[in-house]
Order: sequence, then C-alpha cells, then structure tokens
Amino acid sequence: MAPQNMTLKLCSCNGTIALDAKAFGVPLHRELCRKEVGAFQSALGDSDLVVACTQEAPLFAELAEGAQSAARISFVNIRELAGWSAEGKSAGAKIAALIAAASLPEPEPVAQVDYKSSGQMLIVGPAGAALDWAERLCETVAVSVLMTEGGGGELPLERRYPVWSGKPLSLAGWLGAFAVEWRQDNPIDLDLCTGCNACVDACPEGAIDFTYQVDMTRCKSHRACVKACGAVGAIDFTRPEARHKETFDLVLDLSRVPLLRVPDLPQGYAAPGADPLEQALAAQKLAGLVGEFSKPRFTHYRERICAHGRNGKTGCTKCLEVCSTGAIRADGDHVRVEPHLCAGCGGCATVCPSGALTHVVPGMPQVGARLKAMLSTYAQAGGRDACVVVHDLLAGRRLLHEVGRRAGHGARGKGRKGAGRGIPARAIPFETFHAASIGMDFLLGALAYGASQVCVVAPRLGETAYVAALRKQMEYAQAIVSALGYTGNRFSVIEADDAPALEQSLWDLVPAPAVKVAATFNLAAEKRGTLDFAFEHLAKHAPAPKDVLPLPLGAPYGSLAVNKDSCTLCKACIGACPESALLDAQEAPALRFIERNCVQCGLCAATCPEDAIRLVPRLLLGAQAKKAVTINEAEPFNCVRCGTPFGTRKMIDSMTGKLGAHSMFAGGGALKRLQMCADCRVVDMMNAKNEPSIMDYPKNT
Repeated sequence: MAPQNMTLKLCSCNGTIALDAKAFGVPLHRELCRKEVGAFQSALGDSDLVVACTQEAPLFAELAEGAQSAARISFVNIRELAGWSAEGKSAGAKIAALIAAASLPEPEPVAQVDYKSSGQMLIVGPAGAALDWAERLCETVAVSVLMTEGGGGELPLERRYPVWSGKPLSLAGWLGAFAVEWRQDNPIDLDLCTGCNACVDACPEGAIDFTYQVDMTRCKSHRACVKACGAVGAIDFTRPEARHKETFDLVLDLSRVPLLRVPDLPQGYAAPGADPLEQALAAQKLAGLVGEFSKPRFTHYRERICAHGRNGKTGCTKCLEVCSTGAIRADGDHVRVEPHLCAGCGGCATVCPSGALTHVVPGMPQVGARLKAMLSTYAQAGGRDACVVVHDLLAGRRLLHEVGRRAGHGARGKGRKGAGRGIPARAIPFETFHAASIGMDFLLGALAYGASQVCVVAPRLGETAYVAALRKQMEYAQAIVSALGYTGNRFSVIEADDAPALEQSLWDLVPAPAVKVAATFNLAAEKRGTLDFAFEHLAKHAPAPKDVLPLPLGAPYGSLAVNKDSCTLCKACIGACPESALLDAQEAPALRFIERNCVQCGLCAATCPEDAIRLVPRLLLGAQAKKAVTINEAEPFNCVRCGTPFGTRKMIDSMTGKLGAHSMFAGGGALKRLQMCADCRVVDMMNAKNEPSIMDYPKNT
C-alpha cells in the first residue's frame, strides 16, 4: 500500500500507533524524529518523500533545508486522524487512504490578487479611545483620527497627525484602498482650530473640552465661543453641511456599532469593540500590514452562462445571498466579483446552478483527484463503509486533531480521565480550504466513488448563510439518491464547537450501503458535466432505477409547465434564457426545450408577458434529458398579402383584438397591416394614398 515512485517514512510514534509494516511494504520506525532521524536524512536524496508525521514537520523541513535537499516532501497526520482511536488497530485502510492523498502532486498555481499598503491608518470612534490609540501607533504607522463622539480625551499638544470629527457616512474597500466618507456636524472645524483655548475659557456652560468640540447637549447658544475665536473663524454654528472623503490603507474601527457589518471582514479592517485586549490585538495586527501582499484569485466567473438576469429581469441571486464578504454585487444582467474582497470560501460556486462561478483554490479537478485516490485506496486496502469527513484548514482541522488527542493511545487511553474514542476507522478526514465549497458535485461524486456518507464539519458557521446553503445542497443530493433507492442518511452537517460533541456525532453516524461499483470518471471544473457523470453512474447501479426524480423547490434541475391556452408563442422566453434551454423551431411556430440545460433560474417565467410559464423542479435522467422536445406549438399565420408564414394565428388574433379599438387602427387598412409580414407592411404603407404622412405637416420656422 506504499505510494508508487515515492519514498514513505512510517513511524509508530513510540509504539502508540498500531501499524502493519508488511501491509505497507516499508520499514516501520518507532522514533523517526529522535533516535532514527538518520533514516529520514538518508532519504533526502530521493525526489519525492512522504513522512507520516505532522507534529515534527518543522524539524524535518529544517533538516532538509540544511542538507540542501531538492526532494518534494509531503507530511500526513496518521496519529490523531487514524492511529489514536478506539479502532486504531483496524485503521490501516484509512491510513493508506491518507497517505495516498498526501502523495499526489501539488495543484498548479493560480493567478494572484495584489495589495499594497503604505501604512496610512484611519482610527475612527469615540474621542477618548481613538486619540489614545493614535498616540500609541503614530510612531509605527501614519495615523489619522476621525472622532465620532466627544468627551474622554484631549487633542495632542503637537499637531502630528490629522484629526477630524464628524458622522461616518460610508466605508468601503480593502487593504490599501479604503474609501471613507463622513459629514462634519460640529460647529468647530478642527482644520482651522489653533488650539488657543479661547473658546474653552469663554464658554459659560463648559460645553467645550480639550477635544475642541462643542457638546451640543450642553450648549445654550450664547455664542461667546464664536466671539472669542474671532478672526480665526474656526467656529461657525451656521456652516453649511460639509462632506469629506479620504482614502486609507488600514482602518481601526472603535465604534460602538461597527461601520462594516459583514460576517467576514476585509483585510486591513478591524472592529474590536470596546474590549482593551481585543483593541490591542487588532492594532498589533493592522500595524503589521504594511508592504506588498498577495493572495490567490479564488474564483473564476463566466458571465455568458450566468443566470442572474436578462433584459432588466432578475433571475438567480444565490451567489449574492451566500457571499459573506460583500465581494459579489449585481451588475446589470450579470454580477461582478471583487477579488480583493473575496475570502475564498467557495460558497458562491457551491450554490451557482449554472457553473458560471467556479472555485479554483483548489479547483474541482484537483479536489476530485484527491477524493478518488483516497476512496479507491481505502477500498483496495479492505476498508468498508467509508464516511468522508470534510473539514477546513483552521477550526475543523483543530477540532479533529483534538478528537484524536483525547483518545490517547487507543485502548490504553480508556482508563485515563477524559479519554475519548477518537475518530472511527471508517471516517476519512478530507481537508478543504473552506467548508462552504462543498456542493452537489462533490457530494454525489463521493458517493459514486464508493463513499457511504459525506459529513461536513462546520463549526462557528451558524451566523452566516453557509450552513443553510450546505444543507440545501445536501437536501437536493439526498432527494436524488433516495429516489434511486439508496437507503439511509447520506449527508450531514456537524456544527459541533468542541471535540467531545464532534466525536459523539461521528460515532453516531449509521453506515449506509455504498454503490456496488465505484466510478472511474474524474470530477471536472464544469459542474453540470460532472453531475451528469455522477447521475449516470448512480442511476446505472441504483437499487430502484427511475427516469424522473422529484426534487425540492429551488433545485437547479427541472422542467417547465407551459399554459398553452395563455401562451402566444411570442418567444420572449427564448431570448431571456441564458442556458439555451429554450429553443426556437425553424420549420413551424413551436417552443422547444432541453431539460438538462435548464437551471430553474426563473428568467423565462419572469419575462413571459402572458404569465404562462411555471417551474417544475425534477431530475430527468437518460438521453431524453439532453434532447430538444416541443413543449408548445401553434397554427402558423400567413401574411394576408403574400401568403408567407410570419407568426402564429393566436398571436395575431390577440394583437388585432387588443388594438382594434385604438384610434390609430380605426381605419381598416391600418388594422389589416398587422396581418402582413414585415416586407408587405412597408409596401402597403407606401401605397396608401389616403393616409397622412410626415410631408403633410408644416415645418416649424
């Protein structure tokens, strides 16, 4: 079970992991990171090296660097994720699967998004806190202060940085490019104020402190301050409302209510609230964001197949609803993705019904290759009832490692206080960038590859739309497999926030029968194509094969029900369809439909002037789903002048019936002209001698 063309270093971690060295065909080490480290160093001349240990990865990397090794080294955790479990002795197949995934080549690099920050920081919030942090940070970064509330602070004796006051109106942007707009609403203009204290001394109510702002709740309008300010002119109670706009690289928002309220905040912005420790941590983090930075461009967008809108009508808005950073906004008939704001969750690609938005870090081909390698290796090693446990790089990974650590050394950990059972031997951890990137293509692809179940570990996602989107994807996938006769609960979201709860949830999962024959196709970047392969495979080996599967409302597959009594075959729906699901017929007035192309965006129904179209969510399987079928047809109407068919009788009759009473069509010739083709209509207008023309009206002089 050792990976081909790679050197595998397997360690039992001082005998705490039950490993069958013969099964892997490699020597078994006991202390690879200590007494046997020479065995690792001797393998550094090989081109590809897999080390079954992540705890000591920094040590091994340092040794490789010191030896100037050119080897590609991969690390895989078999201890917490497999060996340290109540079923550790039977986890050999899972360990083989984890090693197989680690042996795959790294994904190809993707395009980068660049940021540049020179350290121009705006501190916005109550005067006391904002000025205090400005004094602390002014030697590190170039600070500016926007005071939103007076009291509790004093302006510095030296004008070392800009200080403004006012009410924030808008804040938008990202690291290196924040635009802030505010309205000055205090009578004292700090740009003009000299700090002479004349107004402070003159105010009889003490409404002006050393922030040099008027407390309007205490001011009695004596205007003694105005007189004291004199020719400086910094105080003006009648000043017109002034708006200011500036750009900054960083924003430290100390407001009681943050200016930005999205689940995932942009880089370069922090809103720590009133807690001093949180403020200190935020200030420290922002102060380090000076220089040039880059991140991957996480998504790829193809507007040609986007079903957001057509001709001013709105269809699909799923990506807008799920985005947690505000990176996606409507842009006419399409959407616009701002890569600087995108956090790479992949939720937009998950819910996109057409595949117009795809997640590329990593892309589905790379994800699918890893999933296929893990499940095929697991099955070849004798594993059964595989449950793919998807988790992210941070919170999910930490929780799974805690579950393994709590288990101690398998059976020997049972007597220790607080020891758990670890991760079941059939539960195969699958790491992804973000849990929100898991959609129907992954879920059904995993089942086609032989998985019994897929569960997604999603801690702390309850406040976002991600969990709802995940559950909806699972609802669609479950409806499909259940209709095909695959019994059991196949998909679940585990929102556990601690290791004991996650462990219990994993052990409570009841295995379901896997597909009899594992699929061989590869998951592709084109979502609908991947799903076609998954549908075909699952249907071919289904316990209860069917051609038509009912789906819940909102599913991205379905048919159309056309009210033939209302439909005039105006074909406005054809022009509105972004997926070429609705087609014209050249030989006769007819409306044709390719069901597999339909994403149920509803643009056809929204465009139809007769309100004659209704969406019918379902999944049609087989070749018939890709064939164009006629869903409505009508008797053609022939031009009354030349006999050429140019429309439908129902449409012409409807038009003449509605316009017959109009004054413009009172004459018989004008109404009859509606029954002519375009060419004959022009000829008839030119031949009409008794109708007024533009030449009959006098010119304006």
